[in-house]
Amino acid sequence: MKIRPHKITSVVNRLDLGPEVTYSRRVDAVSGQVLVVRALEEKRVYDQVELTTGRMAHVGKGDVLVGALGRRDALRGFVGRIPAQIKAGDTIHLLNLGGVLGEAVSENRDVGHSLRVEVLGMATRDGEGVNIADAAIADNGKGARIPPLIVVSGTCMNSGKTVAACEIIAGLTQRGYAVGGAKLTGVAAVRDPLNMQDHGALEVLTFQDCGLPSTAGIEDLAPVAKRILRALDGEAGQELDVVVAEMGDGIIGQYGVDTILRDPEFKGWISAHVLAANDLVAAWGGVRWMRENDLVLDVIAGPATDNQVGMRYVREELGVGASNARTDPDGFVTLVEEAAFSRSAARGS
Repeated sequence: MKIRPHKITSVVNRLDLGPEVTYSRRVDAVSGQVLVVRALEEKRVYDQVELTTGRMAHVGKGDVLVGALGRRDALRGFVGRIPAQIKAGDTIHLLNLGGVLGEAVSENRDVGHSLRVEVLGMATRDGEGVNIADAAIADNGKGARIPPLIVVSGTCMNSGKTVAACEIIAGLTQRGYAVGGAKLTGVAAVRDPLNMQDHGALEVLTFQDCGLPSTAGIEDLAPVAKRILRALDGEAGQELDVVVAEMGDGIIGQYGVDTILRDPEFKGWISAHVLAANDLVAAWGGVRWMRENDLVLDVIAGPATDNQVGMRYVREELGVGASNARTDPDGFVTLVEEAAFSRSAARGS
């Protein structure tokens, strides 16, 4: 069967499906499997999806969407799982703006219930089900060059990580560096990678480029993170001076940030580490967590540094650099640059 969907969501952006999609009523209930679904309702809140171009589009009742199965464990959003079995006619849910689909098991009152969709079937090519992993980037192997790495992690979602990462990219680009970007954990969407490119990143890769709709529940994400970093020079077509890697969600959570940061090889690649913290309790806990895991923390940013009260506490009580990416982007970038390249020089000597 063939259908012309109203909206093809960004989770499938690497597949180049075209305007008409072939589908089967048989469904393989596995992560990344591409489904054709019909919206059963229209919402006022959380009523949009991100298209493959990055444009946001309202979902109306009856709209036919293309998305992919995945898991979500958002502290401030939906929690959803992939059902053990799915058949045409079943009702599942839209779990995020990027088009990740699954069965919602927990909701957040700020965004209401997750939008219900009817499963029409599974997208196919040449009679076989399509999975976003079909278009995953190749692994360049252990011999590939790893550029100096600046990591931006956070204490929670919406703590200022993307703002910090983009300001670093913009600032270093203006200072003459060839900068790449990466999003190593989270749930699939293209707005953060596009934002990094808008701020000057020559190439940006994410876990989605490795065939993952989400990093929630994966036991060890370090191999995926390393695969992304090994591929960036090749995808950019040149040697990058530095890569800015954002960790979606928080250092404590279900998205696997801790499995990457605890990996000895990855830890050795970090040239500078920025933590975005929502408040001073989060900053204190983040510093303690980093030290317990033998991680060097160079700068704390985010709402905890919105004024001098927070910055003074971070510097004097926690002994960590503090700067705000929104109110003093130039000073923030300078602090990160000094940390990153002094450590890179020391490692190379």
